[in-house]
Amino acid sequence: MSEPGVLVLYGSQTGSAQDTAHRIGRQARKRRLPVRVFPLDDYNVASLISESLVVFVCSTAGQGDPPDNMKIFWRFVFRKSLPASSLSRLDCAVLGLGDSSYPKFNFVAKKLHKRLVQLGARMLLPVGLSDDQHDLGSDAVIDPWLASFWQKVSALYPSLAGVIPMREDELLPPTYTFHFLDDVEEKTDDRLRIPTESTLPSQARPFPARLVSNRRVTDASHFQDVRLVEFDITASNIEFAAGDVVVMPPCNSPEDVQQLCQLLRLDPAAMFTLKATDCSVVPATLPQPCTIRHLVERHLDIAAVPRRSFFELLSTFASNETEKQKLLEFSSAGGQDELHSYCNRPRRTALEVLADFPHTTAEIKVHYLLDLFPTIQPRSFSIASSLQVHPHRLQILVAVVRYKTKMYKLRRGLCSTWLASLDPAQGDVFVPLWVKKGSLKFPKPKDTPVVMVGPGTGVAPFRSALQERMSEGKHANVLFFGCRSESKDFYFRSDWEDMMKTGHLTLFTAFSREQEEKVYVQDRVRENAAILWDLIANKHACFYIAGNAKEMPTGVCDALKEVFQQQGGVSSEEASQMLETMERTGQIQRETWS
Repeated sequence: MSEPGVLVLYGSQTGSAQDTAHRIGRQARKRRLPVRVFPLDDYNVASLISESLVVFVCSTAGQGDPPDNMKIFWRFVFRKSLPASSLSRLDCAVLGLGDSSYPKFNFVAKKLHKRLVQLGARMLLPVGLSDDQHDLGSDAVIDPWLASFWQKVSALYPSLAGVIPMREDELLPPTYTFHFLDDVEEKTDDRLRIPTESTLPSQARPFPARLVSNRRVTDASHFQDVRLVEFDITASNIEFAAGDVVVMPPCNSPEDVQQLCQLLRLDPAAMFTLKATDCSVVPATLPQPCTIRHLVERHLDIAAVPRRSFFELLSTFASNETEKQKLLEFSSAGGQDELHSYCNRPRRTALEVLADFPHTTAEIKVHYLLDLFPTIQPRSFSIASSLQVHPHRLQILVAVVRYKTKMYKLRRGLCSTWLASLDPAQGDVFVPLWVKKGSLKFPKPKDTPVVMVGPGTGVAPFRSALQERMSEGKHANVLFFGCRSESKDFYFRSDWEDMMKTGHLTLFTAFSREQEEKVYVQDRVRENAAILWDLIANKHACFYIAGNAKEMPTGVCDALKEVFQQQGGVSSEEASQMLETMERTGQIQRETWS
């Protein structure tokens, strides 16, 4: 048996799989095992044939898609030319992070597990399928899965029997060390680098788009602030089609930046360079040298609800016995219900947790900042405009997230609140962004009708599609739009009215609060069964659903099955099979978010 060592490879879209991968890395180090942790696309996949033990941690994005940072690996591993025995020397395990409210629950992990078996790899244990919908979150599956994994590793490497692991409360070395600069005259280049003509904007090199307008589109009396935000993308090389999304990293508020610096006694103007202590790479999004203010404002996710790993590390700093015991409880498998009540239910932020544990917070060393706080994850928005109709412009529809919990302060969405605060009237404002392909694909043939169901801000990609289709002379368009009130949150009303006047759009609306009994888009789908059956069965229309993942998509699909039964005279089972076939062939597509 070869020398023990673990390679942890992850595919992560929102940071959860990355956090879990690094948690496995910490557990390996505490067992005194050599370990490497990489995003899948940062690892040379051809080297897999010479590895002995690998853990794959992957989430599922969109409609069963691999996350952005494992797409190169995904294409490689599914090459038909790979021999069936390619990975016969590899012991491995696959852990999936998913959400059972989505139709393709943990699809990437299941498919990867199956493919690794096909390539001859020996699976140490069944694929782990964690579920965000579980009362205790994904850890309800991850904890026992990891316990089984380490048992298998111990059996695999008998030499580990004599190794004494580190104590749980023992502090691992930091991933990076900070080297503060004496010359405070030196300035960090905080300006955004404009991509060259030969490169497309990307996460590593976003385009600084000038904010053109930031307009509220809901009535002033409406409970929700929704914005139509427009950017100038002239000279950006950015191209996009209907269904694509724009991505941008938000910033922490000045108040939160100031509070963290006060709590940790950090000078916001202090400048430093970072040095990795192991095989890690300094984050490409951080300038070198960098100010503490830049690090906290644009990199550290201090306003997020912290994960369990945050409490695990925090507990190792605690010298106050009361605080230490509470943090250890929150870190333990048995304390997850308590942690959920303290943190997840009220949506308590990492910054607020630090304020609740003042003695421990005072002990935090600056070198651990990047271990303690995850990186701010970029946010994605469906593009709500067509490049053909609005050249050099890009528009998004943003609902500003604000809600109450038992916490005194109102909870706020980081990106939507930041965007809403930007005012182009106060001077030029530039937002770093890039574009990526979305999951919605619209038909190329001119005579293929489209039926779109987009309540609320879910209508954004359909505005882009309708503008684009009309410019291409594609006039067979049906839209189901739903909101609360015709007078308060009827997004893009004038656009739809103009399209209807020219006979290029059929619109069905559902204003849920305008009458005693609530009416939703799925009700309008049922009411227009004959029209929909004709479009789908006779004219091969493509059907699209976009919006909140909670109940609407299921409600619309159930209504569609009723349409098939009523108009097509098929059984309930046959209607379900028709729906599945349409989803598999792309005749039905959905883009939903939770």
